[in-house]
Amino acid sequence: MAPDAATSPSHRALARRLDGLNIYLVGMMGAGKSAVGRPLAEALGYRFIDADATLTEAAGRPIAEIFSSEGEETFRALETSVLNGIASWHSLVVATGGGAVTRPENWGHMRQGVVVWLDAPEAELLRRLAADPTRRPLLDAPDPAARLQTLLQERRPLYAQADLTVVQDGGLPAAVALQVLEALPSVLRDPCQPPQAPD
Repeated sequence: MAPDAATSPSHRALARRLDGLNIYLVGMMGAGKSAVGRPLAEALGYRFIDADATLTEAAGRPIAEIFSSEGEETFRALETSVLNGIASWHSLVVATGGGAVTRPENWGHMRQGVVVWLDAPEAELLRRLAADPTRRPLLDAPDPAARLQTLLQERRPLYAQADLTVVQDGGLPAAVALQVLEALPSVLRDPCQPPQAPD
């Protein structure tokens, strides 16, 4: 994105139309939610929040440790608590965890804003995850590719409930952020116009 993207009139106008609504980025691990969220927030004059990083900070330990010591259910409860807190703020771009869509309560929080699914092809997800040193507890399996495929099959119908789907194919985060910015107006309601006074 051009250096002056954060001050370009089109994005300021879009930010005015959003009127403080949070934008929640959903998608599979490796979809680039955090990477895309930063330039997107910058372009809108919003703050960026990574829900997983916020959860790690609140819990005082890494996600992998929460999974191994207390299991996925405890992690999901913490995640819901974090999203509940975030929902009380405004003007945020939020990168959610890949499984946030699996709990109806989380949708209740996210639906207060605009939900955007960053849909990346399976091969691209695998490529990115292989290059990422972050430990992913849900991919701790003898065949991570098969495990990813299973998770995708389970979650795709949930991700598809997002207000907006942005299909990407390995573009740079700033380019994907621009795709989101260009598509957002299509899902925003125009503010009600006051009735015209009769001539």
